[in-house]
Amino acid sequence: MGEVYRARDTKLERDVALKILPASSFSDPDARSRLLREARSAAALNHPYICTIHEVGEADGQAYIAMELVDGQPISSRLAGGALPPGDVLRYGLQLAEALAHAHDRNIVHRDLKCANVVISPEGRAKVLDFGLAKRVNEHAIDEATRSQASLTQPGALVGTLAYMAPEQLRAEPADARSDIWALGVVLYEMAAGSRPFQGKTGFELSSTILSQPLPPLPDNVPVELRAVIERCLEKAPARRYQRAGEVRAALEAIQAGTSTSWATLSFWLVRHRWLATTIPGAAILSLLLGANIGGVRDRLLGRGASSRIESLAVLPLENLSGSPEQDYLAAGIHEALITDLAKLSGFQRVIARSSVRRFENTTMSPQQIARELGVDALLTGSVLRSGNRVQITAHLISASEDQIWSERYDREFRDVLALQNEIVSALTREIRLQLTPQEQVRLKSQRPVNPEAFEAYLQGRFHQLKQTRDDLDVAERYYQFALEKDPNYALAYAGLGAVWLARGDVGVQPPSETFPKGAAFLAKAMEMDDSSAELHVALANQINAIQWDWPAAEREFKRALELNPNLADARFFYADMLVVLKRNAEWEPEIRRARELDPLNDFNESFYGWHLNYLHRYDEAIPIFKKLLPTGPNKASNYLGLWGAFYKKGMYGDALSAATNYFAAIGEREFADTLGTGQGEAAYRAAMRRAGEAMVAQSTRRHVPAIRIARMFAHSGDKSSAIQWLEEAYRARESPLIRLAVFWDWDDLRSDARFQDLSRRMNLPQ
Repeated sequence: MGEVYRARDTKLERDVALKILPASSFSDPDARSRLLREARSAAALNHPYICTIHEVGEADGQAYIAMELVDGQPISSRLAGGALPPGDVLRYGLQLAEALAHAHDRNIVHRDLKCANVVISPEGRAKVLDFGLAKRVNEHAIDEATRSQASLTQPGALVGTLAYMAPEQLRAEPADARSDIWALGVVLYEMAAGSRPFQGKTGFELSSTILSQPLPPLPDNVPVELRAVIERCLEKAPARRYQRAGEVRAALEAIQAGTSTSWATLSFWLVRHRWLATTIPGAAILSLLLGANIGGVRDRLLGRGASSRIESLAVLPLENLSGSPEQDYLAAGIHEALITDLAKLSGFQRVIARSSVRRFENTTMSPQQIARELGVDALLTGSVLRSGNRVQITAHLISASEDQIWSERYDREFRDVLALQNEIVSALTREIRLQLTPQEQVRLKSQRPVNPEAFEAYLQGRFHQLKQTRDDLDVAERYYQFALEKDPNYALAYAGLGAVWLARGDVGVQPPSETFPKGAAFLAKAMEMDDSSAELHVALANQINAIQWDWPAAEREFKRALELNPNLADARFFYADMLVVLKRNAEWEPEIRRARELDPLNDFNESFYGWHLNYLHRYDEAIPIFKKLLPTGPNKASNYLGLWGAFYKKGMYGDALSAATNYFAAIGEREFADTLGTGQGEAAYRAAMRRAGEAMVAQSTRRHVPAIRIARMFAHSGDKSSAIQWLEEAYRARESPLIRLAVFWDWDDLRSDARFQDLSRRMNLPQ
């Protein structure tokens, strides 16, 4: 439609393709404005496999479109020499499906995809032309095909676009994404066979063939999986085709992931055993062998062996396509749920924890670089878009060896989002052929119905709870309470409230003696309703440790959590933390190693690993860890506290005093940091500790100051009696750091004191 010229954009100093749209193409001004409007809409597309539209406009009454100038050869010209090799069909087909998927996701339909509209560059990249121009062309062709038999029955008057039209278009029904799928199928068929699937000497005859005749068989050298994709694209009923281009892309990616190096083997095998593919019993045998993978036939034919098994996985943060920070909670919530559900599957040796993958949000690193850094076989990436009461989730599985294995796009009502998460997990496990236990299969098929408003409020609450600030904890509590108003039996909301109250005690917002009992009550309520959450068992174990000191009961909860989810990094880490506190070092080491494998980039856990090394008097190993974490780690206070202890135990008093000052500054206690001052040597250090301890005692009459913090200062000053006195206050207040009494370096000088030993016995701690 129109003439195309090579032109020069003098403003931007680039060559462009200038398409002049003839006035004769428009029957009225409305038609002209409609086409230009569609072209401008298509100009918003920005994709490597779509020809970019630079400008749409009119000059002196002449409509024009300035486009990217694409060097290369149309597929139609390449087919002059016959069919393309199956590998090229797959490669170009994937690129075309990717281009259409990009457009379909933005509600743009091409309506005139054909071999002449696809140019292959010298580098082997496909470019789809004429987005936004096809609607007018197709409507004109449909009119001709259905209303003017005379124009279509002229010998030799074969209409090129007509050969790519879907049956519904020929019936004058509206075109949609599925019409593009049909056209893509025609292009794939034409590349694979060297000719179009439907023939006709006239337009009328061609239309009749498309509408009524079955699809001719593809050549024998076309692999069966590619054949199946093409045949589904060319189903005459739109409902039987792929519904969007993303589904075609996923199917082709699955073929590529398994057969990219095995096309020749498979094609040769099919030719040698043609009887198996062309007889009914033989086809059934082939389908069984390939579909069920009996005897590993599919793996041998398609090149999938043990080396391609996916046993470790990382789920990267999902992109929030809305562009609104107010929707971040939804992407974060679904991201966390996918990690949790996948980590529960026994077929995975490792699923990386959320805290380690969070740093790759908005990264410029390639998927393969990320996979190598995390040490995993594959990555799951994707996006989330909330629009009204509907949610769209796109998921891509990418192997560490650069192949995209699987991709799918889901569009559901928001109330179905929980079931959708299970659907995504099930689809992924089928794609990689992960063996599921019967219990896992049942779990993925079952989902307790949850009020949509309650679920959304829970996600909001969880989003704020993880920020761990006073204000965010307050906001989280309100969301969890709202969730329970909408669904009084929602166990996760009760668990959220328990976590909020425990966090308030941990971060010093309120005394633990006030917060922990409330947190424990909410956790118990959640456990009554649903004891299948590994995270809930971990929270309960930590609560038992913090305020009950019932170590066997806590251990039972940790072990139950690991039964439910062996890949839960927090369960491994906190269990290891309890083991080292109880001086069960032989058991601690494998657990902490496994925790670090599951969550390799978690700075918080790495900091506590440094603490563990301090407990074991391995200060020279701990110090480099703390120093490495300080520039980028979010938990500077923990690292400065670790350095403070390591320097103190090594007799490096000047460095210890400096680390202590930085620690108090990091927790916002500038007054105590200033009180410490500076100095060198043991005497100056102990005097500084006493000054700070006395300042804290004075402050404790006006506001909450953790008793264990005061005890630390007096212990470091050498005042054992005052230190034990404040440890007793910490015991009465059930301050959670007290559980480290048996191993924390602060108390080494007190261990021979009978009063300290009595306190340890009351807490059931080893001496």
